[in-house]
Amino acid sequence: MTNKIRVLIVDDSPLFVKAIEEILNTEDFEVVGTSYDAFDAGDKLIKLKPDVVTLDVEMPKMTGIEFLKLLLPKYPVPVVMVSSASGSVFDAINAGAVDFVEKPSGLNKENISLFKSELITKIKIASIAVLGKKTNNNVNTISRLNSPQKNDIIIAMGASTGGTEAIEQILRAFPKEMPGIVIVQHMPPVFTQIYAKRLNSICEMEIVEASDGDLILPGKVLIAPGGKQLSISKSGLKPTVHCYNGEKVNGLAPSVDVTFNSMADIIGGRSLGVLLTGMGKDGAKGLLEMKKKGAYTIAQDEKSCIVYGMPKEAISLGAAKKISPLDNIAEEIIKALQNL
Repeated sequence: MTNKIRVLIVDDSPLFVKAIEEILNTEDFEVVGTSYDAFDAGDKLIKLKPDVVTLDVEMPKMTGIEFLKLLLPKYPVPVVMVSSASGSVFDAINAGAVDFVEKPSGLNKENISLFKSELITKIKIASIAVLGKKTNNNVNTISRLNSPQKNDIIIAMGASTGGTEAIEQILRAFPKEMPGIVIVQHMPPVFTQIYAKRLNSICEMEIVEASDGDLILPGKVLIAPGGKQLSISKSGLKPTVHCYNGEKVNGLAPSVDVTFNSMADIIGGRSLGVLLTGMGKDGAKGLLEMKKKGAYTIAQDEKSCIVYGMPKEAISLGAAKKISPLDNIAEEIIKALQNL
């Protein structure tokens, strides 16, 4: 029998603490403690040494983000944020949290069922995440392309756990004059829009949540909306995105494979695919299809991944032409564009 994942629950709502306890009362988990504020949680973290902490963002006395900044450098432990939809979750991830789960708006049966599935999955992933791999987000934009504009090329990126910061690092390094980019980051609805707005405020390129029919244009980044699939199509000669309520693929919507497979079919060799940190295998087969059609393909290396799942699967399939640490991926993309 495998060891249970030991969890400390931190939330100022006794109702949610109880709800999470009931969800985790299974053979896979052991709730070793509960706390209603960060000060008590700090004491219990040191004493109980949990494998994973679930943490609310908004709490009295000290917020979850302040708690992360204060304690994680001294007592590194994987943290899954439990939060309502707001940009605070991305501040929490910047402060060291592994991932987040959307707090249900009510405790009815349907909401709790979705929350339960997400929470269990994220805690299991967090328990194997490799901490201490902070991204280098204080980057300057790298030198502008020396080669002619490659306006017919499209870049596609896919990521999951650890991807929000990895994508931010890559996009912050890009000058405005880049080919169009399409991104699939596993994330719930609403959060993708918040994430896109956040990136748009700190990057040179224009970054928006994709809408059905959007043109893929140079200088613009389209982020797949949470809960929908995104495929590439063409309106005349112009590439566009099709965002739709499709069945989950690899248990996911959006799925990287859906986007990458369509990229292979519609754009072929005039594309570039990048698969980043994340659990599972989503995107691996799609990246291989892109490579088969002549695309240049990059996978993040093991050392720089928070969770080495998706890139590992792609590499094992022979889908990556280049395996690169995160810090070098932006420059690898620029170099590859000059040769396409």
